[in-house]
Amino acid sequence: MKIIVDAMGGDNAPLEIIKGTMLAVDEFGIDEAVLLGDENVINSCVKENNITLNNTKVINCTQVIDNCDDAKVVLRGKPDSSMAVGFKLLNDGEGDAFVSAGNTGAITVGATLITKRIKGVKRPAIASVMPSTSKPFVLMDCGANAECKSEYLYQFGLLGSIYMQNIFGVANPTVALANNGTEETKGTPTVKEAYNLMKSAPYNFIGNIEGRQIPFGDADVVVADGFTGNLILKTYEGVAKALMQGIKNAFYKNTLSKLSYLGVRSGINDMKTQFDYKEYGGAVMLGVRKPVIKAHGSADARCFKNAIKQAVMFLQTDLIDKIEKELQSEE
Repeated sequence: MKIIVDAMGGDNAPLEIIKGTMLAVDEFGIDEAVLLGDENVINSCVKENNITLNNTKVINCTQVIDNCDDAKVVLRGKPDSSMAVGFKLLNDGEGDAFVSAGNTGAITVGATLITKRIKGVKRPAIASVMPSTSKPFVLMDCGANAECKSEYLYQFGLLGSIYMQNIFGVANPTVALANNGTEETKGTPTVKEAYNLMKSAPYNFIGNIEGRQIPFGDADVVVADGFTGNLILKTYEGVAKALMQGIKNAFYKNTLSKLSYLGVRSGINDMKTQFDYKEYGGAVMLGVRKPVIKAHGSADARCFKNAIKQAVMFLQTDLIDKIEKELQSEE
């Protein structure tokens, strides 16, 4: 198993990316990791932080794609960037999966136009594993397709269902359509059309889901266009942080409240872990021919390690082959 890593992508690159990669190599039995980026910067970082590069090689790249760069820069503007080189190596069979915490738009363009779609996939989508009060669920699309046709939403439900079956072992995943009401008549014309298509889908469609239901795990797969999905994702993360900050402030209010905290500390820590996005590391690009993982832009070492874990699970379950076979049966 050979994992290609964009060492220069993300807010905490390259240190946290390198550390996370080494944690993944040690924990998941990866045969080789390929770190892409400025060789001098990477080697200096490794030396300054006493990091040992086990089963790892470094490939020098002279350019870096920033968050402010246009998404299409990965195709022609910066051909020697760590991200562009990563997609080329993946496409040429020089690695089994590619993981980056860099520019989301550039990753989407690279995955779609360089790695390319699985035959039968209308639009690849960013699928984020999210926590809930009861179980993890997958939300898609989280930003790859701001505007969607109804048939794209229908297919997102299928891709998400296959993902939950194979990665999380959910036998018959429930699929819901994000909407501003549970009634069949709610939503935009596109959402209404998608609802009608999904009613006769081969997966377990349970209807519309409102935003307030999502955190309770009422569906295993939540389908939305990329604009709506990204808003749900960012709001979800923001509210979780705000609640944890509010709880912390309440217990640090005075001496009595600090003493009270000792009695509930274990439960609060469990809740913090349950809703910690770092447990899942990032999002997968579902619908492309090889595993592409978008790690969180603010990923630390643990978060990036878990993003690589998603790539490992992708490969171990042969998920792409399963998607291809499912799409063939749909034709």
